[in-house]
Amino acid sequence: QVQLVESGGGLVQPGGSLGLSCAAFGIAFRFYPMAWYRQAPGKQRELVARITPAWSTNYGDTVKGRFTISRDNAKNTVYLQMNSLKPEDTAVYYCNAADDLRDIWGRGTQVTVSS
Repeated sequence: QVQLVESGGGLVQPGGSLGLSCAAFGIAFRFYPMAWYRQAPGKQRELVARITPAWSTNYGDTVKGRFTISRDNAKNTVYLQMNSLKPEDTAVYYCNAADDLRDIWGRGTQVTVSS
């Protein structure tokens, strides 16, 4: 069964850190570009970070220098390390795997940044 399962969301104070994980099942993970998106209430879904099979990365402007995406092909898992979190980072974070044939989404994990 093809699926992406996110974990690691929760409540964190401003300035804190949080790590997300996304485990992939049923796909040839090492060949897929992987990405994290987020969607805040009332806003459109936006790209947070993307990592290619060759480990090339790109980030949304609002998270550059604070977030780091990485992958472990042996564990079929992509990670998002989030540092210096701000209240405006509050959103549901979604994992995505996409190539020319497939566009696969996880169910999302809630991240809330609040004091």
